[in-house]
Amino acid sequence: ELVRCGADIVDVGGESTRPGATPVPVEEELARVIPVVTGLVAAGVVVSIDTMKPEVAATAIEAGAHVVNDVSGFADPEMVSVCADAGVGLVVMHMQGKPATMQDDPSYENVVAEIGGFLEQRALHIQAAGVSRDRICIDPGIGFGKALQHNLALLAGIADLAATGYPVL
Repeated sequence: ELVRCGADIVDVGGESTRPGATPVPVEEELARVIPVVTGLVAAGVVVSIDTMKPEVAATAIEAGAHVVNDVSGFADPEMVSVCADAGVGLVVMHMQGKPATMQDDPSYENVVAEIGGFLEQRALHIQAAGVSRDRICIDPGIGFGKALQHNLALLAGIADLAATGYPVL
């Protein structure tokens, strides 16, 4: 239905990252996402796997996922290796804290500059690991460890984030 309505990419995730969410074991996440990824890829859909776990990313890539969307900003070095070796696209997101605690007390001096700097540094780190720049997209993580005023400032500052030269999701 999403593709029929015009979606170019379908993002599939098996672990909630909503505020207060608790982690899901790897086996459970795999059981949730791999049948969906496999079915979508078989139907010709471009699939993004939304995960923080290298094992899930690797299995989804083997099943045909084209993009890895990591809300942790590729904090796990193994995740960077999995993606560098696979040649997939990467969505590097910013999240302050972890899903279970990210909305407890989000705080920034200059949210646009801080998140822009974080995303640019993560992207450069990923490039140093062998991922070409043209495979990287940045995501300021609206709602992920941000209060309303932070989200509004990020939306108003999208041009500043785009000035990094990376596509912004």
